[in-house]
Amino acid sequence: MIDNVSYVGSAGISAWIVSAPAGLILIDTGMAAYAPQLEASIRRLGFRLSDVRIILISHAHFNHAGALARIRADSGASLMASAPETYALEHGVYAGSEDRRDWDFPPVHVDGTIADGGVVALGGVRLTAMITPGHTAGCTNYLLPVRDAGRRHTAFFFGSASVAANRLVGHPQYPWIVADYRRTYAPLKAVDADVLLAPHAEFFDLAGKRARLGKPGANPFIVPGELRRLAAQTAAARKPEG
Repeated sequence: MIDNVSYVGSAGISAWIVSAPAGLILIDTGMAAYAPQLEASIRRLGFRLSDVRIILISHAHFNHAGALARIRADSGASLMASAPETYALEHGVYAGSEDRRDWDFPPVHVDGTIADGGVVALGGVRLTAMITPGHTAGCTNYLLPVRDAGRRHTAFFFGSASVAANRLVGHPQYPWIVADYRRTYAPLKAVDADVLLAPHAEFFDLAGKRARLGKPGANPFIVPGELRRLAAQTAAARKPEG
Protein backbone atom coordinates (compact mmCIF):
# COMPACT_ATOMS: atom_id res chain seq x y z
CA MET A 1 0.00 0.00 0.00
CA ILE A 2 2.81 2.33 0.95
CA ASP A 3 6.44 1.72 1.89
CA ASN A 4 6.56 -1.29 4.26
CA VAL A 5 2.81 -1.46 4.96
CA SER A 6 0.65 -4.20 3.45
CA TYR A 7 -3.05 -5.02 3.83
CA VAL A 8 -3.97 -8.53 4.99
CA GLY A 9 -7.54 -7.94 6.15
CA SER A 10 -10.88 -8.88 4.64
CA ALA A 11 -13.01 -6.82 2.26
CA GLY A 12 -14.51 -4.85 5.14
CA ILE A 13 -12.40 -5.33 8.28
CA SER A 14 -8.78 -4.21 8.23
CA ALA A 15 -5.59 -5.95 9.31
CA TRP A 16 -2.11 -4.73 8.49
CA ILE A 17 1.42 -6.03 8.19
CA VAL A 18 4.34 -3.67 8.83
CA SER A 19 7.56 -5.30 7.69
CA ALA A 20 10.98 -4.76 9.20
CA PRO A 21 14.35 -6.46 8.66
CA ALA A 22 13.85 -8.25 11.98
CA GLY A 23 10.36 -9.53 11.18
CA LEU A 24 6.75 -8.41 10.97
CA ILE A 25 4.36 -6.40 13.10
CA LEU A 26 0.70 -7.35 12.67
CA ILE A 27 -1.99 -4.80 13.56
CA ASP A 28 -5.44 -6.31 14.21
CA THR A 29 -6.71 -9.69 13.00
CA GLY A 30 -10.41 -9.48 12.20
CA MET A 31 -13.00 -12.00 13.37
CA ALA A 32 -12.14 -15.48 14.62
CA ALA A 33 -13.30 -17.11 11.39
CA TYR A 34 -10.88 -14.93 9.39
CA ALA A 35 -7.74 -16.51 10.86
CA PRO A 36 -7.05 -18.94 7.97
CA GLN A 37 -7.60 -16.16 5.41
CA LEU A 38 -5.27 -13.80 7.27
CA GLU A 39 -2.56 -16.45 7.57
CA ALA A 40 -2.88 -17.22 3.85
CA SER A 41 -2.56 -13.52 3.02
CA ILE A 42 0.66 -13.26 5.03
CA ARG A 43 2.11 -16.24 3.18
CA ARG A 44 0.95 -14.83 -0.17
CA LEU A 45 3.10 -11.79 0.49
CA GLY A 46 6.11 -14.11 0.69
CA PHE A 47 6.43 -14.21 4.48
CA ARG A 48 6.29 -17.09 6.91
CA LEU A 49 3.83 -16.95 9.77
CA SER A 50 6.77 -17.26 12.15
CA ASP A 51 8.04 -13.94 10.78
CA VAL A 52 5.29 -12.22 12.78
CA ARG A 53 7.09 -11.12 15.96
CA ILE A 54 4.68 -8.56 17.45
CA ILE A 55 0.89 -8.33 17.30
CA LEU A 56 -0.84 -5.05 18.12
CA ILE A 57 -4.55 -4.53 18.62
CA SER A 58 -6.47 -1.32 18.07
CA HIS A 59 -9.33 -2.31 20.35
CA ALA A 60 -10.79 -5.42 21.96
CA HIS A 61 -13.96 -5.99 19.93
CA PHE A 62 -14.72 -9.40 18.44
CA ASN A 63 -14.57 -8.15 14.84
CA HIS A 64 -10.98 -6.92 15.26
CA ALA A 65 -9.59 -9.17 18.01
CA GLY A 66 -11.41 -12.41 17.22
CA ALA A 67 -8.51 -14.15 15.49
CA LEU A 68 -5.83 -12.98 17.94
CA ALA A 69 -5.62 -16.21 19.94
CA ARG A 70 -5.20 -18.36 16.82
CA ILE A 71 -2.64 -16.05 15.17
CA ARG A 72 -0.65 -15.62 18.38
CA ALA A 73 -0.51 -19.40 18.89
CA ASP A 74 0.35 -20.21 15.26
CA SER A 75 3.02 -17.52 14.90
CA GLY A 76 4.57 -17.49 18.38
CA ALA A 77 4.38 -13.68 18.33
CA SER A 78 3.98 -11.47 21.40
CA LEU A 79 0.73 -9.56 21.83
CA MET A 80 0.88 -5.98 23.06
CA ALA A 81 -2.12 -3.83 23.96
CA SER A 82 -3.03 -0.84 26.08
CA ALA A 83 -3.69 -1.72 29.72
CA PRO A 84 -7.44 -0.92 29.62
CA GLU A 85 -7.91 -3.51 26.85
CA THR A 86 -6.34 -6.36 28.81
CA TYR A 87 -9.49 -7.45 30.66
CA ALA A 88 -11.58 -7.76 27.50
CA LEU A 89 -8.81 -9.55 25.58
CA GLU A 90 -8.01 -12.05 28.30
CA HIS A 91 -11.71 -12.79 28.96
CA GLY A 92 -12.82 -12.66 25.33
CA VAL A 93 -15.72 -10.30 25.98
CA TYR A 94 -17.15 -6.99 24.81
CA ALA A 95 -16.31 -5.06 27.98
CA GLY A 96 -19.42 -3.58 29.56
CA SER A 97 -21.69 -6.00 27.70
CA GLU A 98 -20.50 -9.31 29.07
CA ASP A 99 -24.10 -10.57 28.96
CA ARG A 100 -23.96 -10.50 25.14
CA ARG A 101 -22.40 -13.91 24.58
CA ASP A 102 -22.72 -13.54 20.80
CA TRP A 103 -20.05 -10.82 21.03
CA ASP A 104 -17.55 -13.14 22.77
CA PHE A 105 -14.31 -14.15 21.06
CA PRO A 106 -11.49 -16.57 21.96
CA PRO A 107 -9.60 -15.12 24.95
CA VAL A 108 -5.93 -14.40 24.48
CA HIS A 109 -3.03 -13.67 26.83
CA VAL A 110 -1.53 -10.18 26.64
CA ASP A 111 2.27 -10.36 26.77
CA GLY A 112 2.92 -6.67 27.39
CA THR A 113 1.14 -3.36 27.70
CA ILE A 114 1.84 -0.08 25.97
CA ALA A 115 1.00 3.39 27.27
CA ASP A 116 -0.10 6.51 25.44
CA GLY A 117 2.98 7.83 23.60
CA GLY A 118 4.77 4.52 24.00
CA VAL A 119 6.87 3.15 21.15
CA VAL A 120 6.76 -0.35 19.70
CA ALA A 121 10.07 -1.04 17.98
CA LEU A 122 11.23 -3.89 15.78
CA GLY A 123 14.60 -3.33 14.24
CA GLY A 124 14.51 0.14 12.72
CA VAL A 125 10.70 0.30 12.57
CA ARG A 126 9.02 2.33 15.30
CA LEU A 127 5.28 2.76 15.86
CA THR A 128 4.05 5.32 18.38
CA ALA A 129 0.86 4.58 20.29
CA MET A 130 -1.87 7.18 20.72
CA ILE A 131 -4.71 6.14 23.03
CA THR A 132 -8.09 7.72 22.31
CA PRO A 133 -10.60 6.19 24.73
CA GLY A 134 -14.31 6.02 24.11
CA HIS A 135 -14.93 3.37 21.45
CA THR A 136 -13.26 1.20 24.07
CA ALA A 137 -11.54 2.34 27.25
CA GLY A 138 -8.11 1.78 25.72
CA CYS A 139 -8.72 2.23 21.99
CA THR A 140 -5.29 2.66 20.44
CA ASN A 141 -4.04 4.27 17.26
CA TYR A 142 -0.52 3.94 15.89
CA LEU A 143 1.62 6.44 13.99
CA LEU A 144 4.32 5.22 11.63
CA PRO A 145 6.81 7.24 9.53
CA VAL A 146 6.73 6.04 5.92
CA ARG A 147 8.30 7.13 2.64
CA ASP A 148 6.92 7.29 -0.87
CA ALA A 149 8.78 8.50 -3.96
CA GLY A 150 11.55 9.75 -1.71
CA ARG A 151 9.26 11.87 0.45
CA ARG A 152 8.39 11.44 4.11
CA HIS A 153 4.81 10.84 5.22
CA THR A 154 3.05 9.74 8.39
CA ALA A 155 0.71 6.75 8.38
CA PHE A 156 -2.01 6.68 11.02
CA PHE A 157 -3.57 3.35 11.97
CA PHE A 158 -6.90 4.60 13.29
CA GLY A 159 -8.46 2.61 16.15
CA SER A 160 -12.00 4.09 15.88
CA ALA A 161 -14.03 6.74 17.67
CA SER A 162 -17.59 5.71 16.91
CA VAL A 163 -20.21 4.88 19.53
CA ALA A 164 -20.85 1.43 17.98
CA ALA A 165 -22.92 -0.58 20.48
CA ASN A 166 -21.78 1.43 23.49
CA ARG A 167 -24.31 2.88 25.93
CA LEU A 168 -23.70 6.54 26.77
CA VAL A 169 -26.68 7.24 29.05
CA GLY A 170 -28.72 5.33 31.60
CA HIS A 171 -26.37 2.45 32.30
CA PRO A 172 -23.22 3.55 30.44
CA GLN A 173 -20.77 1.07 28.97
CA TYR A 174 -18.28 2.18 31.61
CA PRO A 175 -18.72 5.06 34.08
CA TRP A 176 -16.49 7.69 32.41
CA ILE A 177 -17.19 6.88 28.76
CA VAL A 178 -18.82 10.24 27.91
CA ALA A 179 -15.85 12.16 29.31
CA ASP A 180 -13.52 9.91 27.31
CA TYR A 181 -15.32 10.65 24.06
CA ARG A 182 -15.28 14.38 24.78
CA ARG A 183 -11.51 14.44 25.20
CA THR A 184 -10.76 12.18 22.21
CA TYR A 185 -11.79 14.22 19.18
CA ALA A 186 -9.55 17.28 19.62
CA PRO A 187 -6.31 15.22 19.70
CA LEU A 188 -7.43 13.25 16.64
CA LYS A 189 -8.11 16.42 14.67
CA ALA A 190 -4.64 17.70 15.62
CA VAL A 191 -2.70 14.70 14.31
CA ASP A 192 -0.47 15.61 11.38
CA ALA A 193 -0.83 12.41 9.33
CA ASP A 194 -1.46 12.17 5.61
CA VAL A 195 -1.95 8.39 5.23
CA LEU A 196 -5.15 7.22 6.92
CA LEU A 197 -5.44 3.48 7.52
CA ALA A 198 -8.74 2.79 9.25
CA PRO A 199 -10.30 -0.33 10.83
CA HIS A 200 -13.16 -0.56 8.31
CA ALA A 201 -12.75 -0.26 4.55
CA GLU A 202 -15.52 2.28 4.07
CA PHE A 203 -13.84 4.69 6.51
CA PHE A 204 -11.06 5.44 4.02
CA ASP A 205 -12.28 4.19 0.61
CA LEU A 206 -10.01 1.17 0.62
CA ALA A 207 -11.46 -0.35 -2.55
CA GLY A 208 -11.22 2.88 -4.54
CA LYS A 209 -7.66 3.57 -3.47
CA ARG A 210 -6.51 0.01 -4.16
CA ALA A 211 -7.99 0.24 -7.66
CA ARG A 212 -5.82 3.30 -8.35
CA LEU A 213 -2.66 1.93 -6.74
CA GLY A 214 0.18 1.47 -9.21
CA LYS A 215 -1.36 3.74 -11.85
CA PRO A 216 0.21 7.03 -12.95
CA GLY A 217 0.09 9.77 -10.38
CA ALA A 218 0.61 10.02 -6.64
CA ASN A 219 0.00 7.14 -4.28
CA PRO A 220 -3.80 7.23 -3.67
CA PHE A 221 -3.31 6.43 0.01
CA ILE A 222 -1.62 9.80 0.56
CA VAL A 223 -4.50 12.17 1.33
CA PRO A 224 -3.57 15.17 3.50
CA GLY A 225 -6.38 16.15 5.85
CA GLU A 226 -8.35 12.90 5.49
CA LEU A 227 -7.91 11.94 9.14
CA ARG A 228 -9.04 15.37 10.34
CA ARG A 229 -12.15 15.17 8.16
CA LEU A 230 -13.00 11.69 9.42
CA ALA A 231 -12.53 12.78 13.04
CA ALA A 232 -14.79 15.78 12.49
CA GLN A 233 -17.48 13.65 10.83
CA THR A 234 -17.33 11.07 13.60
CA ALA A 235 -17.62 13.74 16.30
CA ALA A 236 -20.61 15.32 14.56
CA ALA A 237 -22.36 11.95 14.33
CA ARG A 238 -22.37 11.25 18.07
CA LYS A 239 -25.85 10.39 19.35
CA PRO A 240 -26.47 9.12 22.90
CA GLU A 241 -27.89 5.60 23.04
CA GLY A 242 -30.08 4.18 25.78
